[in-house]
Amino acid sequence: MSDRQDDHASGMANRRRVLGDAWVDKAQRNSNQFNGEFQDLITRYAWNEIWGREALGDKTRRYMVLSMMLGIRSYEEFAMHVRAALDGPPESRLTPEDIKEVILMSAIYCGVPVANHAFGLVADILRERGLLPPKSA
Repeated sequence: MSDRQDDHASGMANRRRVLGDAWVDKAQRNSNQFNGEFQDLITRYAWNEIWGREALGDKTRRYMVLSMMLGIRSYEEFAMHVRAALDGPPESRLTPEDIKEVILMSAIYCGVPVANHAFGLVADILRERGLLPPKSA
């Protein structure tokens, strides 16, 4: 196997560990000749070179990614990483309380509107999972 193939295989293992098989399988199904090189790039670099580093560990990286996604107002990626954080392996899983703390801190550093939107997104995710009651009419 070439170094590039090794990097891709290692990145894919990390990607599956962090995001879960369902999300990665969906991304793979959506890969095509137009975006395939991009998928390969993020698998080799983001998921192998960065998520594969041992210095911080997955749990710290989860906190960082959630914070950064709010900082750049990337709400779709934020929601995806919230789901992955709630579903992750026990050693790197975040609780709703952990995620609440990230959002509260974002209110100070990213702005109240960002935090307000994030609370709404996470509340919807928690409702989907039966962890919050449905919205009242």
